[in-house]
Amino acid sequence: MTKILGIGNALVDALIQIEDDSLLNELNLPKGSMQLVDSDKSTEIQNKSKGLKTEMASGGSAANTIHGLAKLGMETSFIGTVGKDENGNFFKTDLVKNNINPLLIMSDSPSGVANTMISKDGERTFGTFLGAAIELSADGIVEDLFKDHGLLHIEGYLVQNHDLVESILQKAKSNGLKISVDLASYNVVEDNLEFLQEMISKYVDIVFANEEEAKAFTGMEPEDALNSLAQICETAVVKIGGEGSMIKTGDKIDIVKIDKLTPIDTTGAGDIYAAGFLYGYINNLGNKKSGEIGSLLASNVIQVIGAKISDKNWEIINPQVNN
Repeated sequence: MTKILGIGNALVDALIQIEDDSLLNELNLPKGSMQLVDSDKSTEIQNKSKGLKTEMASGGSAANTIHGLAKLGMETSFIGTVGKDENGNFFKTDLVKNNINPLLIMSDSPSGVANTMISKDGERTFGTFLGAAIELSADGIVEDLFKDHGLLHIEGYLVQNHDLVESILQKAKSNGLKISVDLASYNVVEDNLEFLQEMISKYVDIVFANEEEAKAFTGMEPEDALNSLAQICETAVVKIGGEGSMIKTGDKIDIVKIDKLTPIDTTGAGDIYAAGFLYGYINNLGNKKSGEIGSLLASNVIQVIGAKISDKNWEIINPQVNN
């Protein structure tokens, strides 16, 4: 069985259900935004949200995808940097509990925390303290980490460190791994466009993008963006929200439609879609079936708070995936 390696920002998700949006105003966090914050601001968020319903989970885009793959029964590993603190211990324990091999780099800096404030309408507002997560460096990613793995999944949020990303991709490719990249955010794409274009055309086999990210990368609307992306990689996936997704390999395009659902919280929907698609890809199920599995997982995660599907729901989902 192909073993999958994920690399990304190792963050502990603090999922905070807020009573109303006045707390966002008090914290000066625009509703729906993702703001990078320092340690003091992160502490302020946590102090002011005490008493509100809060759940903790290991997070970060690539970690969420790896978690989903592990729940589907795949062998997985994850590389990231955490602090030698309570949150770092929580992150590692959560990986191990979910059968993910933790290839973690330990730091003296505090672990990263994604403070995720979820409004009553399901909108998410992030105050993200990256902490130790951003200390991931090319020097720390040694060749041996790639051995015995068949596929690397890397999140686009790392792309601001060009040396790190290029080193990871070169080492993965030289060790014979297939490579998938989630573009992560349209503003990240805009800020690193030329570098991303070069890296994808040289190293990447599978690209995941939502319609905003695809437009930032190509300047085109979804279908044309899909065609453009598929010219520089083996398989392009463009997710179009409630309309589903489009997948292209070579000249073949597959359209995956989804049922209309009202989301409770969209945190992690793209990450878990990638998990489902990669499961299908690795098991040679074809693009259509792979996209359907991705959509099945995404439709489940948007019906709960946070980026993780419950163990109870996985018991229902797994037979459907393997049907």
